[in-house]
Amino acid sequence: MRILHTSDWHLGQHFMGKTRFEEHQAFLRWLVEQVHTHEIDAVLVAGDVFDTGTPPSYARELYNGFIVELQQTGAQLVILGGNHDSVAMLNESRSLLECLNVQVIPGVLADAQHQVITLHNSAGEPGAVLCAVPFIRAREVMASESGQSAADKQHTLQQAIAGHYQQLFAQAEQRRQAHGRPLPIIATGHLTTVGASSSDSVREIYIGTLDAFPASAFPPADYIALGHIHRPQKVGGYEHIRYSGSPIALSFDEVGQQKEVLLVEVGPEGLAAVTPLPVPVFQPMARVKGNLQQLAQAMRAVAEQEAHQHTLPVWLEVTVAEDDYLSDLQPRVEQLADGLALEILLVRRQRTALLDGLTAESRITLSEMTPHEVFAQRLAAEALPADREQALNDLYQGVLAEMEQES
Repeated sequence: MRILHTSDWHLGQHFMGKTRFEEHQAFLRWLVEQVHTHEIDAVLVAGDVFDTGTPPSYARELYNGFIVELQQTGAQLVILGGNHDSVAMLNESRSLLECLNVQVIPGVLADAQHQVITLHNSAGEPGAVLCAVPFIRAREVMASESGQSAADKQHTLQQAIAGHYQQLFAQAEQRRQAHGRPLPIIATGHLTTVGASSSDSVREIYIGTLDAFPASAFPPADYIALGHIHRPQKVGGYEHIRYSGSPIALSFDEVGQQKEVLLVEVGPEGLAAVTPLPVPVFQPMARVKGNLQQLAQAMRAVAEQEAHQHTLPVWLEVTVAEDDYLSDLQPRVEQLADGLALEILLVRRQRTALLDGLTAESRITLSEMTPHEVFAQRLAAEALPADREQALNDLYQGVLAEMEQES
């Protein structure tokens, strides 16, 4: 059977004051076209359907509209909750969507058997067994214990997540035996794995408890469809463990990445092939860097290049070097874009001297930093003895771990 693996749509995202509605609308239409063209039997969305737990109404309309359009293809749809998604919000329409051949797994379910799903091919016959694993919140698989160190909590959570996978895999093997045929087993996940390459728009999860999940801890499934990391990639060089990545660039550091969804073909013998399907660029974005003279040339080059491919103005990130001391930098940069099909969304100053402040070293704005990064840089700015610094860091990690358990 043929499966389409996608993730990290982030419907409803506002990017530096800009809505992504038209991009997401174009992507979802394109996705339905791929289901038709490649005769897809099932679509897996591995988490982060929405950008926030309270998405705007137009994002929900996109979600519902996609489900309606997909029904006309006959493909089965499985939606997994991500760390950005609200379990309650996804759960509210779960029963209704089951009537439309859609399975929604918003979080770890009380009855794990409901997370083991039989996928059917176009003939209506069982084609694969799915271990449908969403983003796992620590409280869903483990109990909080007082007195545990950050390392102990990390180890306990890793074991709990691995145990959840093993439990589902064992049930999937039983389901396969019940069908009486050699069906491949597929698993999903929404988490960071060891060695995965992320981007600025990826919110770190499991901070203070689990940094990354080792690939060796996954069960021996024939294919593992992952979400959370926005850069499409294999995990540990394995062909069968993959991130599909986000379908659109969600931060400027994702500019230049070829976005894709993955066409996964499985059969009685297991994984047959994985074919990336490149996603078109629906909104051009670019980054330029240099002094004012260099920026003028770079902006013209970007505008000319994109004019051959798009009619929309290019969203631009500008990093100013050498001339970054100028007080009227913003209007000067904007003047360089006059008459060009460019829309400047962000102007950065690349400091040439040592500066005070949290964002000097990394050259990012405070709004782009995670709480963990803010704390780390603030701590680094203090002249503290090593033992005092370690004690503060341990205390901070412990507080984060407790908040994760309670959230």
